[in-house]
Amino acid sequence: MAGPVVGEGGVAPAWARAVELFPPQDRILSTILARQAARHGDHVLLVSGETRWTYAQTAAIAAASAQTLADAGIRAGDRVALMCSNRPEFLQVYLGCAWLGAIAVPINTALRGFQLSHIFRNSRPALLVIEAALLAAIGTVDGDVELPSRTWTVGPVAETSETTSSVPLPALAAEAPAGAVRPGDTVAILYTSGTTGPAKGVCCPQAQLFWWGVYSARALGIRDGDVLFTTLPLFHTNALNGFYQAVLNGCTYVLEPKFSASGFWAAARRHNATVGYLLGAMASMLLAQPVSADESAHRLRVALGGGVPPQIHGPFLERFGVPLVDGYGSTETNFVFAGPIPSDRPGTMGYLADGVEARIVDADDSALPDGQAGELVLRALEPFAFATGYFGMPEKTVEAWRNLWFHSGDRVVRDADGHYRFIDRMKDSIRRRGENVSSWEVEQTIQSHSAVAACAVYPLPSELGEDEVAVAILPEPGQSLQPVDIIRYCEGQMAYFAIPRYVRIVSQMPLTENGKIKKGVLRDAGVTTDTWDRDAAGIRVRR
Repeated sequence: MAGPVVGEGGVAPAWARAVELFPPQDRILSTILARQAARHGDHVLLVSGETRWTYAQTAAIAAASAQTLADAGIRAGDRVALMCSNRPEFLQVYLGCAWLGAIAVPINTALRGFQLSHIFRNSRPALLVIEAALLAAIGTVDGDVELPSRTWTVGPVAETSETTSSVPLPALAAEAPAGAVRPGDTVAILYTSGTTGPAKGVCCPQAQLFWWGVYSARALGIRDGDVLFTTLPLFHTNALNGFYQAVLNGCTYVLEPKFSASGFWAAARRHNATVGYLLGAMASMLLAQPVSADESAHRLRVALGGGVPPQIHGPFLERFGVPLVDGYGSTETNFVFAGPIPSDRPGTMGYLADGVEARIVDADDSALPDGQAGELVLRALEPFAFATGYFGMPEKTVEAWRNLWFHSGDRVVRDADGHYRFIDRMKDSIRRRGENVSSWEVEQTIQSHSAVAACAVYPLPSELGEDEVAVAILPEPGQSLQPVDIIRYCEGQMAYFAIPRYVRIVSQMPLTENGKIKKGVLRDAGVTTDTWDRDAAGIRVRR
């Protein structure tokens, strides 16, 4: 980081003080929690439903959770799979892993079948902690997958499962001393969907989450005493790093179960929230709600608006009185670009964060001049501020971090004044409602249908921003196939958000000279007259 930062009234902002309070060797969660507990004591850190944890209680819970894991035989470096919605128990287990030196493996609660099987195969967890209501998902895992020998359930068991024996999450008792953890040790493996292959497990070191808390707080202008309000899922980077923003900056972290467009502003008022977190279509959904007399009767000062379409920013600010912050980051990197508040060029990436280097390069990694689009590559100046690689995938790690720069896979332009603009994705990836969808994984499931000869999954623009999932299908000769058949076939075998909205049955696929499907041709054709639209047909997918 640069030299001393001075905020309003000559006082350094909270995030800048965090950098000073936690020198490099102290950028681990156990030290952060213990030190902030001593500093903030009875101040409320977490609000989740009826649960309230003070700073002091949170540190004690982390230590006791670590001892519970240790008593179960979990050691430093062991993986603990965590499939749970936004509940305090999620954080309890995560904090225990971080305190002990074990590695949390948060799993998207919507995953099923091939996608879920891959995560278990790749991470090889020693323990599974799963919300009882999700136990049926384990029944969709491939039979050859070796599941953890021990399973703890969270919440009341509403159903039985023949595929796993489980016991309730143990009660907390004694507290463990903090493990011998270093800033570069992996604290979590977060899975991010691939494009031409299965999801990759991003190895996030302890210090990376520290810097997420610092960089995000800087971009959002977080202040002492702020109430950070999120409805995003804890199994993704955004909500997880929101906890770090709170603990590093002396704030309160409010965790709602899920996003509700109709209930968002009422919840923000109820919690006296000052900072909010929105992604992609969420802002559009809020604007689509009927106008209410009290929708601006809140304390929300600012909200993250990454991926929000540019035409939404102005109306959102005018109607709700909340500026949306542009930004860019990834699970592998950090909050590396941010716009001013309010944005000077809505819907773009903003400016490069202090502490990060960026280049726009060609196919040979040579730097391109301003104004010319190329791939964005990034490099952190702070130790372990970025992820350290992909778990169990050394070849993918080398490919992504070649020449000592992380290759984002995004096509970006840098303007002469240092402003960055996202153009498109270099590869075939899909971003739907804040979720990354692996076209390859969706294709694997659809291709297994007996009537499908070939298929290609690709993105089409959504009316709400980001993408919709589309698939072109070539049936087997003599087979009759209806689009709704594909939707029903996908249900239960993949995450609901990955199930295609658009289905196009074709008589032939556009091919390259070497026989590969030209997805660009399908994508560029858009919604054709022979494209079936699940939404227009009124077909709802079962979750």
